[in-house]
Formats: sequence, structure tokens, C-alpha cells
Amino acid sequence: MGAMPECLPASDCSLLVRFGHQISAALNRQVISLFRFLHQANPPWLVNLHPAYCTLLIDFHPSLTTHAEVIAFLQTRPDTSFAPIGRRVDVPVRYNGPDLPFVAETHRLTPAQVIDLHSSHEYLVAFLGFAPGFAYLLGLPPQLATPRLPTPRPQVPAGSVGIAGHQTGIYPAASPGGWRLIGETDLSLPPDWVMPGDRVRFVPV
Repeated sequence: MGAMPECLPASDCSLLVRFGHQISAALNRQVISLFRFLHQANPPWLVNLHPAYCTLLIDFHPSLTTHAEVIAFLQTRPDTSFAPIGRRVDVPVRYNGPDLPFVAETHRLTPAQVIDLHSSHEYLVAFLGFAPGFAYLLGLPPQLATPRLPTPRPQVPAGSVGIAGHQTGIYPAASPGGWRLIGETDLSLPPDWVMPGDRVRFVPV
């Protein structure tokens, strides 16, 4: 496995593996690589895996193993820092969101330029969280980075495509939310519609 990342006991039955402290595709690919290794190996003590941008939380059965033994198992992983490229999912989007004019005006762009920038990049699924099927996507062009709403909306429709800071994503179900909404999709988004390491491309319709 090469140099070990930082490993910290998070509880009596969980271990936090930290690869760094920044949001970056390079660090996230290391998280995904370890996530896939453990997912495939599926040791008997494994309960759950919680990937994030630069960390992986490993839940285990404390009656079957210890923190030290989990760390020793991680050291058996092949010496690789990058996960294999996942599958690509194309998401059809109607770019008609209520915040599209704001995003365009904020960055001195036209709505058409925002759409072109957003849809011309391929995004990495960093992890899923917040709600089942909500994928945090890395790769937003810096020109589109936009702060969240100062006050979240009480209800965001299912399928809404939004921007928050340097992230983009899709609300898989109706829920409160503070992301800037620039479009919507009719694509069904079950909890497993993508996995960490997959890629997403937005296709204007």
C-alpha cells in the first residue's frame, strides 16, 4: 500500500482513514481506491463504509477485530493510489432552474454560457450522502463556483440540479436544500444509481 494515510479510532467500532484535509480529485481517488478494495474484499468484520472527499470511515464488528488489526489489513492492499475509472452516466437536464440567472449574473456570463460550461465537463462521483442517492460531484469549472443560498428552500423538487461552492449535484428526492438550482432532470435516481468513482455527464435537452 505504500505510505499509510492517517488512521484514527473514531469509536470502539470504527476507524477513520484520512488521506488529507483538502477537497481534491487526487485525494478522493485514493479514498475510492480503498473503498473499492474493502468493498470487494468484504472481510467478515466489515459492517459499513462511509467515503467522503478525503476520508473513509470504516465500521467494524468489535467482537471480530480491533483497530490495530483493521489497520494491518489495510496494509495488505496493493500499492496503488488511484481507483479504476468507473462507469459513465449521462444525465439529461433541462436548464431552467430558478437560480440560473443569478449564477450567470454573478459570474458575468450569459445563461447559455453557464449551461455550456456546466454540461461540457465530466464529473467524478466523490461520495454519496445527505440523502439516499445524493451524489457529491467533483469537477465543477471554477468559473461557476457559487455560494449556497443564505436561507435554504423549504422544499426542492426531486431531480433539481444545483451548485454549492465548488460542487454540483442532483436532488434525488424532494427535500429542503440551499444549493443554487440551475436545472432539472427526469432521470430516476435510486440510492444506487451511481457509486463512488463513477463519472457523470450532464446533457442539455
